[in-house]
Amino acid sequence: MPVSPKVYESDYDYKMDPKYRVSVPVAFRPDEGDAVRLQVSKEQEEKVVKVFTLEAFEDKFRQIEEADIPQGNKNKLAGALRMTSKQVSISAQGKLTVPKDWADKIGLKADGSIKLAGRDSYFVICTEESFTRISDADLNMDDGGLGVL
Repeated sequence: MPVSPKVYESDYDYKMDPKYRVSVPVAFRPDEGDAVRLQVSKEQEEKVVKVFTLEAFEDKFRQIEEADIPQGNKNKLAGALRMTSKQVSISAQGKLTVPKDWADKIGLKADGSIKLAGRDSYFVICTEESFTRISDADLNMDDGGLGVL
């Protein structure tokens, strides 16, 4: 029987420690011993670090391979995905270390306030300012008349 994918929802206010570690809410933690995959990316044009389960991250490669685009573009996308990501573990104490250069790239500061926000199959780590802009963009998005936003 297939395992249901983990769903991430809600948002949490946290503070990054001086070593660029953040406490991950229990609801966002993988099973003990399981790694996660970090990716420097964008959400609503805001720079973020996305955090995926390994299964959800590998699904991105399946989507690339099944896409109706030239093989050369698939290769470039897969390469870019590998280059902008890193497999890491969350410590037994629930701490996730964000690489300092990645934190700098998206504006996270040691000892600074940050947001962790669920985005369905992954969660993002970002500044409070980016989170506000992402939330505003989400609320202003065209939902195709579904009335869900």
